[in-house]
Amino acid sequence: MTPAERRASGSLAVIFAARMLGLFLVLPVFALEARSYPGGDDPALVGLAMGIYGLTQGFLQIPYGLASDRFGRKRVIVLGLLVFAAGSFLAAAAPNLHWLLAGRALQGAGAVSAAVTALLADQTRDVVRTKAMALVGASIGLMFAVSLVAAPVLAAHVGLGGLFAITGVLALTCIAVVAWWTPPAPAQMSNVPRGRLADVLAHVPLLRLDVGVFVLHAVQLAMWVAVPALLVDAGLAKDRHWLVYLPAVLASFVIMGGLFPLERRGYLRAVFLGAIGLVLLVQAGLWAASLQPSVGVLSALLFLFFCGFNVLEATQPSLASRLAPPQSRGAALGVYNTLQSLGFFAGGAVGGWLAKNVGWGGLFGACAVLMLAWLVVAWPMQAPRARPTPEQVLADEAEAT
Repeated sequence: MTPAERRASGSLAVIFAARMLGLFLVLPVFALEARSYPGGDDPALVGLAMGIYGLTQGFLQIPYGLASDRFGRKRVIVLGLLVFAAGSFLAAAAPNLHWLLAGRALQGAGAVSAAVTALLADQTRDVVRTKAMALVGASIGLMFAVSLVAAPVLAAHVGLGGLFAITGVLALTCIAVVAWWTPPAPAQMSNVPRGRLADVLAHVPLLRLDVGVFVLHAVQLAMWVAVPALLVDAGLAKDRHWLVYLPAVLASFVIMGGLFPLERRGYLRAVFLGAIGLVLLVQAGLWAASLQPSVGVLSALLFLFFCGFNVLEATQPSLASRLAPPQSRGAALGVYNTLQSLGFFAGGAVGGWLAKNVGWGGLFGACAVLMLAWLVVAWPMQAPRARPTPEQVLADEAEAT
């Protein structure tokens, strides 16, 4: 990467990471802490409050992306971060679960993921864009891991409202990063052909990834409707959940680091499908563990989940950027981020409903079915071919002449 590309990739990864940390930070403790709010005794409403931001994000990702094309990426990103911060502070001051739900919905209205990803694509060459996208994907997985460790400790000192206040401060910090660290957006080339949304929706390999990101984040959020309560039922106090999360997270990153060399050797498809299968097996294991919760069994299952989740979270954005036609990259990433957001919403809302009506076993059974459906959809995938570097193109042209 050039210095400008490193600066762009680093700053935008920080924005993604800080924003996602704010969103993820409440997940491990939300279902438990929300019980202290008026209305918090309804699991379906709690699940809806957890996932509602995904619905508002899902509706606004593509409009934000289109607005960034017209008015500039950085302006739209700053606007979205201000809206996200406002929603965070509203949730921090919420007197009951309904106001908390409104704050979460306003958080989701700051839907800047597509604009941030598009700005990163603008500022990196094709030959290094996969590295840049993988950095963003890895930062999301890392923030999810950090949130699982930090959230129980922070919640014990500042409560759920304090976590939302921290989230708002992180969003305001991201605005400073956009203003003073992120390079200016390059001038748009008027002669670049514009892709159509219809082209993206007819692109089967991209659609497989869209299905996958929806399922992964739906299952992720649905799990955290139940996992904290299962750990409490197993006898582990909520302020000590980090003792389970921290070893599982750290060990999973060691395993993930050992898998990426396999990807470079041509085993991307096997690694990708294996990670999906691993998360599927974890859901089946959680279904069995919900019958008689045990801290040891839940710890082992969470370790396996993080191994699969971190690989998928780091790999999918990179694949989406490589598979998308250059002229339709903005539309493709907008659709991808929309499905990710809708997956969050579905996981929270449907997960809460399932927990209320069919119990933990039914919830994990539904997650297992979703993962199996994704495995079937993803099975025909092939690893994308590497795009030639400019030097390779010149060498090929010279050889042809």
